[in-house]
Amino acid sequence: MIGALPPVHASSPEAGWSVDPTLVAAALLVSLLYLRRAGRLGRSGRGVPLWRQVSFHAGVAIALLALISPLDTIGESGLFSVHMLQHIALGEIAPLFILVGLSGPILRPLLAWPWVRRLRRLMHPLVALPLWALNLYLWHLPAFYEAALEHPALHAFEHGCFFTAGLVMWGALLEPLPGPGWFGSAQKAAYVLVVRALGCAILGNIFIWAGTPFYPFYAPGEREWGIAALTDQQVGGAVMFIWGALITVCLFSWLFLRWVREAELRQSLLEGGAEPRVATRAARYGRRPPAQQLPAPPARRPPARPAPPPSP
Repeated sequence: MIGALPPVHASSPEAGWSVDPTLVAAALLVSLLYLRRAGRLGRSGRGVPLWRQVSFHAGVAIALLALISPLDTIGESGLFSVHMLQHIALGEIAPLFILVGLSGPILRPLLAWPWVRRLRRLMHPLVALPLWALNLYLWHLPAFYEAALEHPALHAFEHGCFFTAGLVMWGALLEPLPGPGWFGSAQKAAYVLVVRALGCAILGNIFIWAGTPFYPFYAPGEREWGIAALTDQQVGGAVMFIWGALITVCLFSWLFLRWVREAELRQSLLEGGAEPRVATRAARYGRRPPAQQLPAPPARRPPARPAPPPSP
């Protein structure tokens, strides 16, 4: 009997994988371009730390897996909760890892293009936060959500919006490029609170406590998987809520350690004679200011000659 079963390919619905050669090729190209840039920086004496490189490639891999693994095939027509996992992987986890792997020297070739430099404005916290929140809530409205599920092109556009919004939202916090001067550690902590409240606490609780399912599109898949529609929706809300709680704890721990490091470096620079504004900016990005911004060391005076002995 087993020998009579049809073979299951990696890209078949039975296996749960939907391997798209275009997506795989795009992910490989992005990783190769990153490796090329990191290699050039290394040869010029400005090597990219290994942890940055690992983080970037992990982010690319997470984004690819979110689009070709069972997260995509099951979430697209089977279960809302699995689709929620896919959106978190694609819209939050992958952009987070990718941005951790980026820095100013890595991005310098892209910044040579004027239109890329103009896009930096999207990572201003007062721009990034409302754009990200609008994208999140708009796509979870039943009309838009189910329209994306029914039309593949719109679904691909939705995924692109989630990924881009994640880059913008995390970019304002992680600052691979310098952000506004007023956006220090305390302001970043408030930013994290607002993001996690909007993205996980409020929307997650809506899915958990709503008395009716929002997306009838999943009804056939939920019956096939043997799970009630309302339960599936509640699980999806719980996934969102738990992810938000975990990442909030991690971010607040990171911000606290960052604040301690900044305070120590700033105090060291102030004691060295740096101006308060220069010391604050340098400590924020973990580097010492250029020599021309530090006061010149005081000129050394010649030792005083000993007084002649008194005459007899």
